[in-house]
This record gives sequence, C-alpha cells and structure tokens, in this order.
Amino acid sequence: MLIRKPKKISESEITPYEMYLDRRKFIGQAGRVALLAAVAPGALVAGDLTGEEAEAAVIGSQGDELTPFKHVTEYNNFYEFGTGKADPARNAGDFRTRPWTVAIEGQCERPGDYAIEDILGRFPSEERVYRLRCVEAWSMVIPWMGFPLKDLLAWVQPTSRAKYVEFTTLHDPDQMPGQRRRVLDWPYVEGLRLDEAMHPLTLMATGLYGQELPNQNGAPLRLVVPWKYGFKSIKSIVRIRLVEGMPSSSWNGLAPTEYGFFANVNPEVDHPRWSQARERRLGEIRRRPTLMFNGYADEVASLYESLDLLRWF
Repeated sequence: MLIRKPKKISESEITPYEMYLDRRKFIGQAGRVALLAAVAPGALVAGDLTGEEAEAAVIGSQGDELTPFKHVTEYNNFYEFGTGKADPARNAGDFRTRPWTVAIEGQCERPGDYAIEDILGRFPSEERVYRLRCVEAWSMVIPWMGFPLKDLLAWVQPTSRAKYVEFTTLHDPDQMPGQRRRVLDWPYVEGLRLDEAMHPLTLMATGLYGQELPNQNGAPLRLVVPWKYGFKSIKSIVRIRLVEGMPSSSWNGLAPTEYGFFANVNPEVDHPRWSQARERRLGEIRRRPTLMFNGYADEVASLYESLDLLRWF
C-alpha cells in the first residue's frame, strides 16, 4: 500500500503568513482539492462548497489572524524537553519519531500496536486543514493538519463499557531531558470523556502550517482539544486506552485544586494564582477577554449541560 506523507520542508520554504492568507495563491500552490476547515463558530467541509465559498471556509475564523509560524514553533509548553518556553525548540531537534508505535488498548474491539505509518495511511491528513484557536497562558490560532479522533475511535470500535479515553506520552529520558527531573510524575497522561473524544473538533494533529508536526509541537501525533486549556492537548502519544472510569491526568494529579480534569476554558473560574478572564495572543501586546469554551460554546456547551462548571473545572 502506498502511504503518502506530508513533505518535510525547511522553515525558509514555508509559505509566508501574508501569502497563506491569500487564498487563491495558497490553494493554487498547495494543490489541495479537498481541504477540511474547522472554523469558528462551526465546522465546514470545503468539499461540500464550491469556488469562493470553499476558499473562504479555509481561511475563515471570525476574523482571527493566524499566529506566525515562528511563535507557534518557538514558544511552547512541552516539559519533557524543559520547563522554559524556548526549551522544547532548543532540545527537541534530535528527537526520533521513527519508528513509532501507538498502542490502542482497553475497551475496544480492535486493540493492538499500530505503526504510525499505518495510522496515517488509514487516516490521511495532509489534505485537511483545521484553523483553530488554542489557549494556554497565552493563545494562538493555528492551521493544523490532522484527522478527527472520532474516526480512529470508530475504527477501533469502543465497547459499551468504554466511558473515557486515556492518552500517554512517550517516556524516554535519554531523548527527553526534561524527564530526568521530577517536575511531573512521568510519563505524562491525560484523558477525555468518550463524548468529548468523539466530538468532531477533537483532533489528532499530525502537522501544522503545511508541514509535518515539528518535534517541539508534539510529533508525530498529538491531541488538539480547542475548547480546553492547552495542558489537555497531550503530545507525542504512544498509547490510547479506552476505560470505564475517569483516568488520571498529570496536572490534575499534581495539583487538583489548580488544574481540573475537564480544563474547559471558562473565564468565570480563576486559577488560584491568576485570573483567567483575559488572555494574550502570541505576537500581540494587548490582552483580550477570554471566551467561554474558547469561543466554541455553540459547538460544545451541550456536552456539559448537566455539569456544574464551577465545581468540575
């Protein structure tokens, strides 16, 4: 079977920000014919549109400008490579992402160890672009490449006993110098409710800005949950486990009064040590009001209708 992979390119070859926003040049040069763009406030499939409508879907996101590639790749939280924001870009250059295997375990009909090539071959992602906001202590707007997690879960067929999905990052202190320090209880783990994992905005990201996912951004496979704070979007995943009970999560386990399991973006719930009512977008000086569910309330608020968001933060 022929497996197509996104082309590896140097930073000098990356389409400039202004050209990326020129939809005619971008589509013409990229040669894409079936782009999927998840845009706020909803998800649009470009293949269902024609002409200028499809082009507008690719670049549309309530007027949000894309965060420059330099900021996206040089200012990261990835404690496996260091706690400083510049540490991941500095320390992850030689990180080996091949060979790479993802173990899928637990309450599903197709458990097994799957090579990343098999996953990418089954769920090709180089022709899908998702323009999504992401929030940590700062915020970004990133053109992700990837595929909905629900596609992978549907293929492995969760059993009726599966209620949650647990994710685990690679544990390799030889490659990940941050794991040589007990900053967290390694390996990093995170989890979602099954209905959150099955939402179409929950992505398995394999690239950004038209190239393979950089090491410092979670290569070769990471989670993106755009209505939650960034620590939920676990990087460099090696295990996905479907389970009956709420799984552990690294930051919630370390400081449960500061980091809730759900981690939904909620400006009404402050972190004990700072306000979350306003955010700063990378590349900007001014702060802006934080939006409930990071601006995706129309899409995801129904998931939490029975949940007290002041208690289950």
